[in-house]
Amino acid sequence: MAESMHVVVVGAGAMGLSVAWALLRRGHRVTVLEQADSVPNERGSSVDEHRLIRHPYGAEEGYARMIDPALAAWESLWVDLGVSHFHRTGTLLFPSPAHHAGDASWSRSSLEVLDRIGVSYSELEGSDLVQRWPQLQCRPGERTIYLESGGVLLARPIVAGLAAWVKAHGGEVRLSVQVERVDPDRGAVRTLGGEWVVGERVVVAAGPWVGRLLPALVGRVTPSRQVVVYLDPPEAHRTLWSQAPMILDIGDGDGIYLVPSVGGTGLKVGDHSFSLQGHPDVDREAGAAECEAVLQRCARRLSRFEAYRIDRGCTCFYTVEPREHFIVEPIGSRGLVLTGFSGHGFKFGALIGLRVAEVLFDPDRFSSLGRWAAGR
Repeated sequence: MAESMHVVVVGAGAMGLSVAWALLRRGHRVTVLEQADSVPNERGSSVDEHRLIRHPYGAEEGYARMIDPALAAWESLWVDLGVSHFHRTGTLLFPSPAHHAGDASWSRSSLEVLDRIGVSYSELEGSDLVQRWPQLQCRPGERTIYLESGGVLLARPIVAGLAAWVKAHGGEVRLSVQVERVDPDRGAVRTLGGEWVVGERVVVAAGPWVGRLLPALVGRVTPSRQVVVYLDPPEAHRTLWSQAPMILDIGDGDGIYLVPSVGGTGLKVGDHSFSLQGHPDVDREAGAAECEAVLQRCARRLSRFEAYRIDRGCTCFYTVEPREHFIVEPIGSRGLVLTGFSGHGFKFGALIGLRVAEVLFDPDRFSSLGRWAAGR
């Protein structure tokens, strides 16, 4: 076994804890510093009832190809945790027409990539769709795409399970620690109380607060306040939604996603566009008008739409990179930053953790990590 090293991880979300998990598996020592007084941190980007993992990815072939390795990485985590927090649902994709001739839509690009990488799917007529999932509706003549692959990751138990595993296997998870400064050339951070925590490496996975610790990233990534809504469906549709696929109705720069109520979770809908505004420490409540606007975007897809009610709304802050490409790159001589996950990084958490742990102390391989994480 290679020499054991000490790594300081800033942030106990899905990324930070996945890195800690993977490093401990390789025999390293880990100290995780978390600003909240509990894990999961309810204000963190990683925390909500669910996150999606699916092959359709628009034109981003690199990320589509990473889905199968990501699923394998989650399987490794389930073995370690002794329980799976994944529900396979399948994926239902509503193709959107191109805005004009020759303009490829997100869904059309997704199908082209799926064909290239060999992921199978089937095409459904509208009548077939309604017969199979009567809680849905589509426009006359509209066809949909169904994939058996894809499903729901239960975010809260994943983050809580990772934290418990890290602590049970010798890692330290320190709560209520405000990091004031990162010194990536020393592999160290200084807390608000003046304590220096020093390791051979420091990994910064601070979510939407990353710009406060690493000012050079301001402008490269933007905190983005997102509103998601949990729906109360009509009684006749409750069981249907517990057995439904995820719904992707994504146009070019807009659209919605619907997350089925698997494993006792709620039925969730989110707006696929980014707000690119807000501060993660303030404005955390979802307003009634905001929630109603999200609900109204479901009108074209939900049968008996008038019978659906808003159960609750909530906010989440993503950290958006302009091309939605993940940033996993060195800082200083002993640091690494993980950021820019743009609302779609959670699905790769376990995989990114394993890859970071594999190359963190291998300079010959470390240099390729950034291109891989950016889907290239």
